[in-house]
Amino acid sequence: MNAATRARLDRLRPRTLRAKLTWGLVVLLALSCATVGVASVVALRSYLTDQLDHQLADSGCLFPSSLRQSADARQQSDGDVDYGDLAARWRADTRGQSIGTFGARLNDGRITDAAVVRANRGTAVTLDAADTATLNALSSDGKAHSVTFSSLGAYRVYACAGKDDDVLVSGLPLAPLQETVRRLALVCSLVFGGALVITGVAGALWVRHSLHPLRRVTDTAAAVAALKLDSGEVTLPGPTAAGDPHSEAGQVAVALDRMLGHVQEALAKRHTSEERLRSFAADASHELRTPVASIRGHAELALRHPGPVPAKVERALDRVAAEAARMSAMVDDLLLLARLDAGRPLQRDRVDVTRLVIDCADDARAASPDHDWVLDLPETPVIVTGDAHRLAQVLTNLLANARLHTPAGTLVTVRVARSGPERGEPGRSGPGHGGPGWCRVSVADDGPGIPSELRQTLFERFTRADRRHPGTGTRGAGAGLGLSIAAAVVAAHEGTLTFESVPGSTVFTVLLPEIPL
Repeated sequence: MNAATRARLDRLRPRTLRAKLTWGLVVLLALSCATVGVASVVALRSYLTDQLDHQLADSGCLFPSSLRQSADARQQSDGDVDYGDLAARWRADTRGQSIGTFGARLNDGRITDAAVVRANRGTAVTLDAADTATLNALSSDGKAHSVTFSSLGAYRVYACAGKDDDVLVSGLPLAPLQETVRRLALVCSLVFGGALVITGVAGALWVRHSLHPLRRVTDTAAAVAALKLDSGEVTLPGPTAAGDPHSEAGQVAVALDRMLGHVQEALAKRHTSEERLRSFAADASHELRTPVASIRGHAELALRHPGPVPAKVERALDRVAAEAARMSAMVDDLLLLARLDAGRPLQRDRVDVTRLVIDCADDARAASPDHDWVLDLPETPVIVTGDAHRLAQVLTNLLANARLHTPAGTLVTVRVARSGPERGEPGRSGPGHGGPGWCRVSVADDGPGIPSELRQTLFERFTRADRRHPGTGTRGAGAGLGLSIAAAVVAAHEGTLTFESVPGSTVFTVLLPEIPL
């Protein structure tokens, strides 16, 4: 069996439970009908054959005996016999014989006389050598046998011994029996075929009705599978109400409802915990801003003291001011993440992404002149709707990521391009789902790439690489908030932030909905 045939058979194989039950019902009924039909045909054929055998046994060899009398009349025809009487005696005696009755006399392996009863009173029949051999093979055992004559067709014959050491053969045609059996087979085929069609349709409807509760369970499970359960408040579908709890479908529904209840309770507790954590992060970040700013201010004030300050104290104050500034930036980042998680809206203004990229690239070039910076910009501005300050923060974080975690001499290319509507699922918008055009901003470098152990968690908060070898170009070192902030800001703008990385090539791509000029 080749692959194409297997594929076609696989497509024809029922897959759903409803199809399997319906097909199983039809197949079982077809087997039952076939068994009943075959048994009926076999039983009828056997019964009619027995009746034919009894009829042969009752009639004995009367008809072939009349052929012997005709032969005696022919032998006496040379004497002084009345020809009219002789002609009557030559004819086979067909009185009381049914149409198609066969008779023959065999003497020393030769057929001396043979006749068959016909409606037109003619009795002549032609037998060939094969028919002679068939008749010679018969035994006078008192049993009927089925034979086939070349000119007459199938017969049921009975042989007996004659008075003159000859063999008399009498037979009845099997054509009426075969026609009766054929009609019964046709009637069984039509009746059972109609029963199969009606049962198949009715069975399909009944199975569909019986499995309707299970369908509700399936719909509920599909609705749960379509929900986004990773974060936020989640409302699961209500009870399935799948009918009798004592049925199999009802038991599955009860188990599913119980499981969904436990899942809903767990999700509610998780959402409450997340809200408390967000609230704590926001409150803590907000409250920390004042003391951190105060520490930073006092450190700067102490550094500006006109009097002499010991070198160690001045060094300590410098470190306090630097760490305070770093802590202040981290607190601001945490506060921004907390606000984005809470779904607070951003500003919605027209933002020229081209100008934004130029400004951020200039700042990055000034901060790291030992890198090679290349801009690839379109001839006309690319406009999006969003928060210019936050989008600039996204670009700054991506450029800082390329600047800080690649060695000197790395080529960093910033490219802005338009991406037309792409085919996707109807009724959805977003990258890869049709809709308006898209602004594509990519930051590519030819650095060492992102370590494989960081790729799955690159956009998570506080994802940090090993800093044991600073300056070697290892990506991901730092506080671990820059890429998570970039991903959250882009998501708040209904866009996506993705990356591709292999040794020697790393590309971060931002897709944002573009608005026409």
